Amino acid sequence: MAKCANCGKVPVVGRNVSYAKNRTPRLFRPNLQKTSVYDPKTGRMVQKTLCAKCIRTLGKVKA
Repeated sequence: MAKCANCGKVPVVGRNVSYAKNRTPRLFRPNLQKTSVYDPKTGRMVQKTLCAKCIRTLGKVKA
């Protein structure tokens, strides 16, 4: 399933609105990417699916 392992972001349903104000359904998908992250519980690198915002904040916490 498309879900961020850190914050739980999932696709959200919205609407496209044309110039004529016709409304059609669409999906807003989070920018999910597989990354290797250090897991302090196991003491090694694990692969997780995270959104781009969580990848940025995890990088800031480390530095």
